[in-house]
Order: sequence, then structure tokens, then C-alpha cells
Amino acid sequence: MFNNILRFTQNKLNILYENSLLLKNLDRLIFLCIIAVFLLSTFMPSDVMGLVAIVAAILTFIKVVTKPGDKFEPNTFELWLFAYFMIVVISLAGSTLFTLSLKGFFKTVTYLGFYISVVHYLKDNRDKIPHILTAIAVCIGGESIIGLMQNFAHVEAISTWQDVSGLNPEQIMTRVYGTLQPLNPNLLGGYFVAGIPSLFGLSAIFLSDKKYKLSAITLIFGLLSTVVLFLTGCRGAYIACMAIYLGIFTICAKFLWHKYKKLFMAVVSSGIVAISLAIIFIGSLRARIFSIFAMRQDSSNSFRFNVYQSSLQMFKDNWLLGIGVGNKNFREIYGLYMRTGFDALSAYNIFLETAVESGIFALIAFVGFVFVAVKDGIKIILKSSNIKNVIYASAAVTAILALMVHGLVDTVFFRPQIQFIFWTMVGILSCSCADEKVA
Repeated sequence: MFNNILRFTQNKLNILYENSLLLKNLDRLIFLCIIAVFLLSTFMPSDVMGLVAIVAAILTFIKVVTKPGDKFEPNTFELWLFAYFMIVVISLAGSTLFTLSLKGFFKTVTYLGFYISVVHYLKDNRDKIPHILTAIAVCIGGESIIGLMQNFAHVEAISTWQDVSGLNPEQIMTRVYGTLQPLNPNLLGGYFVAGIPSLFGLSAIFLSDKKYKLSAITLIFGLLSTVVLFLTGCRGAYIACMAIYLGIFTICAKFLWHKYKKLFMAVVSSGIVAISLAIIFIGSLRARIFSIFAMRQDSSNSFRFNVYQSSLQMFKDNWLLGIGVGNKNFREIYGLYMRTGFDALSAYNIFLETAVESGIFALIAFVGFVFVAVKDGIKIILKSSNIKNVIYASAAVTAILALMVHGLVDTVFFRPQIQFIFWTMVGILSCSCADEKVA
């Protein structure tokens, strides 16, 4: 039905499209907007990124309603995503704090509009996927260099980012935070989690094209970004980083195990040894990692446990439609449930956050969306004979899974710098799935 409406508008506006140089070059403008979003994410506030993303969505809408033959062909996980969005709309309508919830809803619309722009652009420009990955890789590489410089400069913490009680001075970590706004090491850690798979994916693309120097450079930056990820001190990012490398090694095993078994095992073993030595000899890193298992004895852990308990109670009281989407809405309602002295901006778990904001059915739809997307991506990795599609799907699936792992203990996932990369990776996966259906 929707495509029939599009066909009607396209027929009416066909003359306009055929005689407009601007309309025929909308793809170039959309591409520039997509790249600009990533570049701006490293130093500009979220409002600027959101404005550029909205422009991309508007240009995509104009293209769709004017270009003959353009249509939407959603895959299975996009149907789950549509269901999630419709439930969010219902949750918004039922929110007791409608105005605050409306602000959060507009953010959701912006992210999904950007996702549609990426998918629709890549549908006709699959050769631009490496360019988009390059833009992400440049941003991640730049932040890794800045983070390394901050570490050597021993930048001071802007706020209380770690529990230093009971630590010796040499065990206190210099937590780097890069240039992302607002300045926060957990945000930088999540940013690396989202972007590091792009670096490794780009390295694999260059390797398949026999561009060995470029492949080596991107691989080096991938490893450097991993080092700086650990310098952020973001423990959720540590766990997600292990998920990234587990995914990379598992995927590489498909191609290297039979012919290069000894080399593959040597690389894996070397990685394990390097991490083990770092933990043994770097006291600040060791203390930071061991604090993960300190449970209530670490103030950050204890804070999260208190937030989880309060958020669960919020969900129990609003399990059907939630309280309405948005962190401002969350904070207003959370004040009625929080333990004294434990104010919070979010639930510190993206699944619990989704359930609290939009109810149980939104959580089911979101989990279904992620599960089906990852399942379809894994099918491509295991069965596709198109090496580029395998690489694209591998980078996307690794990034999606790593962000879900990180999201178990943090909600920087909802920050625009991470959201835009996440939806881009989902868009790349969507195009890979479409390619396999065509094949």
C-alpha cells in the first residue's frame, strides 16, 4: 500500500525530477550529510549532529517521493523495528509527562530517520560502504590518538569517575575521555566499542583488494584504538571489547583454520599473552578490572545495583506501556523511586531502560529486532560466497553484539555519537541481507 502511494506521487512528480539537476544529485547531498554526522560527532554537541541527520532524512524523503521506481522493501528485522517504533508511539500517547516524552520521541525519530537515509542510500550505492566505514574509522583513529596524548599528559578527572578508596596512588588510572561531548570516559569507551569493528572490517576490505599497506595501517589503528579503549577505564567497554575480539577470532577461524591453523593459533595465543601481561604488570589496569568483581564493595557497582532495583520497581508499576521514551522523562519519574543520594539519568541497562520507557512489548520488539538482525548476519557470514558481503556483515554483527554487551551495564548507547554508528552498522547489514536475497 505504501509503495502504491509512492508510485502515485512519483508519477505526478516525474516531470519535476527529470528536469531538476538538484533532484538528480540528491544522493551526493545525502552522502555528504551521512559523512558529516560522523565527523561532527567528535567535537560538536548533539543538536548539531541531529540537525544534519534530519537534513539527510528530509533529502531522502524528497528523493523517494520524486524518483521513479524508488520503493521500500523491508526485511524481517526491519518489521520488528517498525513494531518497536509503533509501540513507542503508543507509549508516548499514554505518557503522564507527554511534553518531556515528546522530546525523547523526536530523538528516536531522528535516529530512525537517519537509519532509513543510510539504508536507502546504500541500496543504490553499495560501493560507498567502504567510504562510510572509512569515515567512521578516521573518527575512531583520531580519538585514539587524542586519548593516547591525554594519557601521557595525565589529564585530571573532570568528575568522580572511579572509586579510589583503598587504592594506592600507582593504582589510580588516568581515565582518558577524548573530545566527545559531554566529556566522559564511558562515552569514549562506548564509542570505541561501536567503531573498532569498522577499523577491522576496513582492514579486511583492503586485504581482499590486495591493498596491503592500507590494510596494515587500519589494522594498526584498530589495535591502537583497543589500547586506548582500556585507557578509558570503562569496565563495560572492557567486557564488550572481549566480545569484539571473540567475534573477530571466530569469524577469522572460518577462513584461516584449515590452511593457516598454526598461524591463527599463534596470533590468538599472542593476544591472550599480551592481555595477561598487561593485567599483571600494569597496576592501575589490574585494579580497574578486578573492581568489576568487587560487587557492593565498589561504589560504582553499588550505585548501579541501587539504580537497577529502583528501575525494576518502575517497570513493575508501568509494565504495559512504560513511562514514555526519553532520559528527561526517566529522571522525573525516577525521583519517586530512587534511594536517597542515588539520583540517576538512566537505568544503566539498555534493555531495562527500554522496558521502563516503553513497556514489556517494546522490549520484546527491540530484542526481536536485534536477535533477527544478528541471526541474518550470521547466516551471511556462514553461507555467503561474496567475500565483501561477509566482511560487511561481520563488521556489523560484531558492532551490534558488542554494543548490546556494553549496554548490559551502561546506557551511553543512547548518546548520539554511538547511536549514529549503531544505526549505520544496522543499515550496512540490511543492505548485505538484500544483496543475498537478490543473489
